[in-house]
Amino acid sequence: MKINFVLNGEKVEVEAVPSARLLDVLREHFGLVGVKEGCGEGECGACAVLLDGKLVHSCLVPMANVMGREVTTVEGLRNTEEYRVIHEALLDAGSVQCGFCTPGFVIAIYALLKNNPNPTESDIRRAISGNLCRCTGYQMIIDGIKLAAKRGEKLWKD
Repeated sequence: MKINFVLNGEKVEVEAVPSARLLDVLREHFGLVGVKEGCGEGECGACAVLLDGKLVHSCLVPMANVMGREVTTVEGLRNTEEYRVIHEALLDAGSVQCGFCTPGFVIAIYALLKNNPNPTESDIRRAISGNLCRCTGYQMIIDGIKLAAKRGEKLWKD
């Protein structure tokens, strides 16, 4: 089946089985390897993307649900000021070690700050609760998110 959607700001069409996972299509057909498979069950956040601006786990999204919608991956954010602010804040806070989980966290952080530019620590913890990190520990990630919120204060309110 031909499935049309917007991927990182560009209209695309892909031949896919309606039940195929968005995760697999993004990686195999479009070469977007920032979207990772961790658990395959929607519990780790490594496959996080935005679907019409909402944070989702792409391992749980069948391609039939993508028709006519907008998908944004970490690659789609890389050239934005928001990405730069998040990336630098995570680095400065020591929030990144192996990097496997980082793309999923970046997407979750972006979604959080776009919807809540001045989050409390409780808001932050709730927003990243669907993302797992086995290396860094969550306090440094939370510190990085607080730093990103502060540094990008004007960005998030626009």
